[in-house]
Amino acid sequence: MDSSITAAARALRAGDPLGALHRVALRGDPAALAMRGIAMAQLGDLGRARELLRRAARSFGPRETLARARCLTAEAEVALAARDLAWPPRVLTEALRTFIVRGDRENAAHARLLQIRRLLLLGRIDEADAACAALELGGGPARLTAVAALVAFELALRRGRAERAREALACAREAAARSDIGALRAEVEHAGRALVLPAARLIAAGEARPLTLAEVEAVLASPDLVVDGCRRAARRGARVVPLSRRPMLFALLRGLAKAWPGEAAREDLIERAFGALRANSSHRARLRVGMGRLRHALWPLAEIRATARGFRLVARGAGPVRLLAPPIESPEAALLALLADGEAWSTSALALALGSSQRTAQRALAALVEAGQARAVGRGRSRRWLSAPVAGFATTLLLPVSDESG
Repeated sequence: MDSSITAAARALRAGDPLGALHRVALRGDPAALAMRGIAMAQLGDLGRARELLRRAARSFGPRETLARARCLTAEAEVALAARDLAWPPRVLTEALRTFIVRGDRENAAHARLLQIRRLLLLGRIDEADAACAALELGGGPARLTAVAALVAFELALRRGRAERAREALACAREAAARSDIGALRAEVEHAGRALVLPAARLIAAGEARPLTLAEVEAVLASPDLVVDGCRRAARRGARVVPLSRRPMLFALLRGLAKAWPGEAAREDLIERAFGALRANSSHRARLRVGMGRLRHALWPLAEIRATARGFRLVARGAGPVRLLAPPIESPEAALLALLADGEAWSTSALALALGSSQRTAQRALAALVEAGQARAVGRGRSRRWLSAPVAGFATTLLLPVSDESG
């Protein structure tokens, strides 16, 4: 590798894309194309970056497998930044295999971090957690240590572990300072806001109190029966009854928890669960069936008692019932949380992250556009969706979680 390429690589490592371009801007060889692609990615021109990186990968000869693997890894990182979650993950897996065979531990760790970050965007928390636990950085550079700590921080947030998140954030801040990369330091400071902003609301006696993530963790760790509206579950200590795939039952449970310690009227429950303003015999029959199913699901944690006007939720052992609600109430809350990162998302990427169809994502986007909370840029296949960053609360507990993750 010649001196210009070496100098450009050092500039990119230090977060100086303009310095790198100054050294290779007029060159068209594969190594220079790769340096230019990475520089354009750091400058935010992701489309041009992907084009340059693809040209570089195609230009490297059959014996330059390591250089080609590095180009493919850089393209995977650009695809992740562009929220192109449909980018074939097997390509990154092949690049990782090349790094392992050739003994390139630094780029192998970088590729693994990209895989974990993609899993996080898709809501596959368990898989991301297992991959992060197996990650070995060794004596890698400070920037990789900072990125790995940010990944651990995000995992802790998604798990609702405030203390673990604080430890990971401290590690990320220290490593980012050692890296001397301004953009990385700014990213760490921005991430830390999630620990101090309200992440949920505790509803009791008709009043809502905002909670930080640490306070949410304390509520979930209490011996009380917690109706968790953020993850759509009933919790008591280590016992969890998930209801995310049974929305009607959770709607009934939330109505009972909101009315606790009093009773929830049948008419109110019917309106909440079925959207009916006037109850008829069919709705009352459906309510009885739904209550029977909910009573069976909650049996380890609570019982549901019929009253003259409706139903009452009673925790086992006569303990209190606490209702934990999301920071905002909106059918599009998960979509809004994804868009709140400030990146431009495609409809297909949003559908993948939400675990829904593209048509469902399009309807939700249309509702956000009508409410002035999202906007589209581009046309046709290049159309992307943007939203202003959500201010005033953390979106951590609004983000979607796949059915396989807890």
